[in-house]
Amino acid sequence: MSNKEYHFNDISSNNEFTGESKPATSYTSEINGNIYKFLDFEDKREFENASKGLIANPDSLEITDDNGKIVWSQKAYEFLNEEAPDTANPSLWRNAGLNHIYGLFEVTDGIYQVRGYDMANVTFIKGNSGWIVIDPLMSVECSKAAVSLVNDKLGEFPVKAVIYTHPHIDHFGGVKGVVSEEDVISGKVDIYAPEGFEKHAVSENIYAGNAMQRRASYQYGTILKGSKRGSLCIGIGMGQSRGLTSYISPTVDIKYTGEKHIIDGLEVEFQLTPGTEAPVEMNMWIESKNALCMAENCTGTLHNLYTLRGAQVRDGNAWAEYIMEALNMYGDRVDVVYQSHNWPHWGNEDIKEYLTNTAAAYKCINDQALLYINKGYTETEVSHMVSLPKELEKVWYTRQYYGTVTHNAKAVYEKYMGWYDANPIHLNELDPSSYGKKLMSYLGDTKTVLNKAKEDYDRGEYQWVAQITNTIIFADPGNEDARYLCADALEQLGYQAESGTWRNAYLCAAYELRNGTNNDTSACATGSEDAVAHMTPEMIFDYLGILVDTSLIQDLSCIINVIIPEGTYVINVKNGVILYRKTKPAKEADVTWTTDRRGLLSIIKKNKEYVSSLIKQDGDVTLTDSLMNAVSELEDYRFFNIVEP
Repeated sequence: MSNKEYHFNDISSNNEFTGESKPATSYTSEINGNIYKFLDFEDKREFENASKGLIANPDSLEITDDNGKIVWSQKAYEFLNEEAPDTANPSLWRNAGLNHIYGLFEVTDGIYQVRGYDMANVTFIKGNSGWIVIDPLMSVECSKAAVSLVNDKLGEFPVKAVIYTHPHIDHFGGVKGVVSEEDVISGKVDIYAPEGFEKHAVSENIYAGNAMQRRASYQYGTILKGSKRGSLCIGIGMGQSRGLTSYISPTVDIKYTGEKHIIDGLEVEFQLTPGTEAPVEMNMWIESKNALCMAENCTGTLHNLYTLRGAQVRDGNAWAEYIMEALNMYGDRVDVVYQSHNWPHWGNEDIKEYLTNTAAAYKCINDQALLYINKGYTETEVSHMVSLPKELEKVWYTRQYYGTVTHNAKAVYEKYMGWYDANPIHLNELDPSSYGKKLMSYLGDTKTVLNKAKEDYDRGEYQWVAQITNTIIFADPGNEDARYLCADALEQLGYQAESGTWRNAYLCAAYELRNGTNNDTSACATGSEDAVAHMTPEMIFDYLGILVDTSLIQDLSCIINVIIPEGTYVINVKNGVILYRKTKPAKEADVTWTTDRRGLLSIIKKNKEYVSSLIKQDGDVTLTDSLMNAVSELEDYRFFNIVEP
């Protein structure tokens, strides 16, 4: 908890304001119970799809690293075999049960998947002499476990190629558990990816990586335990693994839709789908098997046009168009659709319906949001107005287990209109702490506000209670009664949430309000060095500009020549702002660095010993020290506060 600075009539804690987790209230029980009246829980087709083709699975699955740390566990969720409690939305509970089905599965002849061994699936396709591996999971430990299962049940064959469908780390981070970088460099193994993959894979995990990792702890519930009052799943899987991540650069760029490659004797045709679930992404068609891989463009749930961890907003219209393009290209021949998350679908007519319904969901959200935007409604208003058609809303694989209609509608607003709603009051709003302090000074008596909030809590008005008590917290983070009541309200919202990510976010916030901001590194994945090592010089210069705190060196202006094997760059430091260009050396340079990427990275890491040994400096070397002194060490901000100042 933060240190107390302001107090507005603090009241002592009593039995109504406690830091313990609470059971579901009668309002929450009623809301969850009503879900049974709306959805057809007797429809078991998705359970049949999720179980079909099971070859083998261990009785209990728990994957550990070399130090014994648990990096992935299905064992923790064995309670899902019971009936849904009133502390869980029964629809989410059902989806969690589907994602809890794990093991090695046959998709069709020669195509296999290991599912439930990480957030994503890893697919093994048998070629003439070995395996083609699609999306080798997030953690090395998990991908190794998947390979071991395949070797044990299907026989040991070499990996001949790896395919990355898109640049999210849960689809490439485990690559070194499948192949070695030496085999890729030597040409024994090719890695296929959509053109532009490396730029987005590295930049997403580096440029805003610190903030994304912290926010991801809320989205994926990494600080929560799996339980009836804790984490359940995230719609596209059980959650995020916590092992070692890795990276190997692609060797083959896929540049256009319809591009075909013979990979270990098997013809694979690619469909590029940029701007959908990722900035670059691709589906795959194997004609000889009538099998279509939809990457992450189709899943067993409604996906995100905007992800809660933070990322570029996605294009709902393009997403729908590319699904329909796949339907047009392959729909008359396809016998099975499989993907990077969740389970396959079989049968031509069912697949056509699956693709069409999925496309319709994203198109509806996109189009209806734009309709209301054009009628003058604000982002928040639009988010409460957009809904799927009733029949589409009842389809199990368009339910809101990962993305939601609410935050996807907001994403459409952000994509087209940005953060500003045209009301000038919002041009330069007070920060949350200043707003909270001012509001509480107007309201005057915090005790009265809290008592009213408690009355609203007892009436089931949890969203309002969370909002007003969080305002008090930003005015006075030491007010324990406000913290505990806010946590109680968030907890009930979590119990009601159908989205696994919303449930996690609510419950993580409640946990941190009761216990203080979590700083347990064991809840995090490890190993970002591979991604950093693959940064281009331009990426390094961009990242240097991000890390430099300009306010500390506003008086620093200089010219730096950088001579590296990739070419010559000129850095123009203008009042602490980093500008650069690839060009011939500047005659007026104040200092010249002759080095390689390792030397540039040592500046980012503020490693003065490495700088002195890796960089030959000619000119005013004090400028280098001045620049390095302004580099922020983001490790110090790894666990920044979210629900308090």
